[in-house]
Amino acid sequence: MKIKIVKLDERAVVPAAGTGHSAGYDLCACMKEERTVIPPHSAKLIGTGLAAAIPEGYFGGIFARSGLSLKQGLRPANCVGVIDPDYRGEICVSLHNDSGTERIIEQGERIAQLLILPCMKAEFEECGSLDRTDRGEGGFGHTGLY
Repeated sequence: MKIKIVKLDERAVVPAAGTGHSAGYDLCACMKEERTVIPPHSAKLIGTGLAAAIPEGYFGGIFARSGLSLKQGLRPANCVGVIDPDYRGEICVSLHNDSGTERIIEQGERIAQLLILPCMKAEFEECGSLDRTDRGEGGFGHTGLY
């Protein structure tokens, strides 16, 4: 699958996979300033300098980079971002600092990963009741402690 991408800034980095078997493609910071500070327990919108045309029937999922999350306490603020197939603006990442220390994002730093995923369309049909299952209305934790 080919994804058309436009660099909105000459410093933008085209997403790339870390290895031949990586599921995600690294998204890098592309900001007006060379660095930005994210205070503890707050979020900041970080641009990538890229716009993309995700094909119909798919969406772009923006996920945390595991190392950045583990070592720096940084993750997408909405946990998983969604790029709709009809969106043509700049891809941005709302990066949240879960740590108690301010974090610095440098120009060109890898800040998230992009996965291209299938998206099923659904129609919702209102009805008076649902079919019964063994689980029924059992919700969070209903099968045990964990």
